[in-house]
Amino acid sequence: MANIVLAAAEEAAHESPAHGATQGTVEHHGGGDFPPFDVNNFAPQLVWLALIFGLLYVLMSRIALPRIGSILSDRESRIESNLSASRELQTKAQAAAAEHDETLRATKAQAQAIGRDAQQQAASETQTRRSAQEAEFAKKLAEADAQISAAKAQALSHVEEIATEAAGSILEKLTGARIAADTLRGEFQIIKAS
Repeated sequence: MANIVLAAAEEAAHESPAHGATQGTVEHHGGGDFPPFDVNNFAPQLVWLALIFGLLYVLMSRIALPRIGSILSDRESRIESNLSASRELQTKAQAAAAEHDETLRATKAQAQAIGRDAQQQAASETQTRRSAQEAEFAKKLAEADAQISAAKAQALSHVEEIATEAAGSILEKLTGARIAADTLRGEFQIIKAS
């Protein structure tokens, strides 16, 4: 490819005088080859290549790579410490959650026990009040029954007198004769006994 470029340059040099001055410069440097590709320059180039490569190798192995290694080591240790701290915090969080759940269960059980106790106490108080009221009602009912029985007995005692008087009046009107009250009471007692 370099030959093609040189051939094109020679043609242009023959056509134009300005290019001829440039052509003279190229010929002055040694025939027109690109210096890094010139076979005569290979030995010094290889020496410089070895020196630069060696210098870069020493710089990399002594300075850059140890720094990179220490950075990577620090990063790895930081990541590991962060992971262990994360595991520890996760364990603490799980323990706190378990403790919270246990506290919640205990509180719930305590609230249920308090509710049951309150319900039982209310039922007991209600039963006590109910029993007291039932006893009071039974007492009042007994008193009322006694009053009714007394009123009934009193009314029945008057009924006997009224019945005897009525029977005496009826018999007197029917027969025209007056019958003694004692006789009528005796007859009434006989009827009442049967």
